[in-house]
Amino acid sequence: MSERISLDVVDGIAYATLNRADKLNSLDFPMFEALTSVPEQIAKDRSIRAVILQGDGKAFCSGLDFAAVGKDQIAQVRGFAKLPVQTTNLFQKACWAWRELPVPVLAVLHGYCFGGGLQLALAADFRFTTPDCELSVMEAKWGLIPDMTGSVTLRELVPIDVAKRLTMTAEVFDGVKAKELGLVTEVSADPLAAAKALADQIATRSPDSVAYTKRLFHDTWTSSPRSAFWTESQLQLRLILGKNHKIARAAGKAKEIPKWIARSV
Repeated sequence: MSERISLDVVDGIAYATLNRADKLNSLDFPMFEALTSVPEQIAKDRSIRAVILQGDGKAFCSGLDFAAVGKDQIAQVRGFAKLPVQTTNLFQKACWAWRELPVPVLAVLHGYCFGGGLQLALAADFRFTTPDCELSVMEAKWGLIPDMTGSVTLRELVPIDVAKRLTMTAEVFDGVKAKELGLVTEVSADPLAAAKALADQIATRSPDSVAYTKRLFHDTWTSSPRSAFWTESQLQLRLILGKNHKIARAAGKAKEIPKWIARSV
């Protein structure tokens, strides 16, 4: 557990809570470090079936804490740095680490979801929001662009003209509008309950097939048909040879509820 993110696991569901409520869960360097380290901790626990990512207090995440981050220029340089073999720098990994988890991540949004906070939410597999939550690709307000994986996650959810408009204008919109745009999965008066309901539903399925479903679509979404079909076949073969597939077949034959073992990946 980090001082910036608390982690609780209940019945196979991991609740990761941004824990900087006094600053509307804004992003400082300790928060960036927590956003990269907590997913590593979650990935090691193969009994976890889903992750609910939420914010304590009045907001999910209000974006970058410019005052705190601006004080440490050395850390800023380190945050942008990456080795040639790395895909992400620190700022990008803070979001991408959640996308790379082999379990579904469900973001629960309320209050504010601005800038880096929105990019963090977009890296989740699903987003549940209150109707009055305020969202924005806020970087344009500061003369910047989204640089925490938003260039990839935005393009997967909205047409290019919508991505350009939201990024160029820093328009603030509510949860209902976010649903209309395709940025969130569901609008609910109780988004945490809605997220948990989906997490519980997913948890009834094989943890291996869920993990491979996530990998399948992330690896093939922009691939050629030839590449996508190859990935399909490779992942399917691994599932067919796996123990949870055998459990599913035996349970189906006996008309019983499957008793899954921990995921293999």
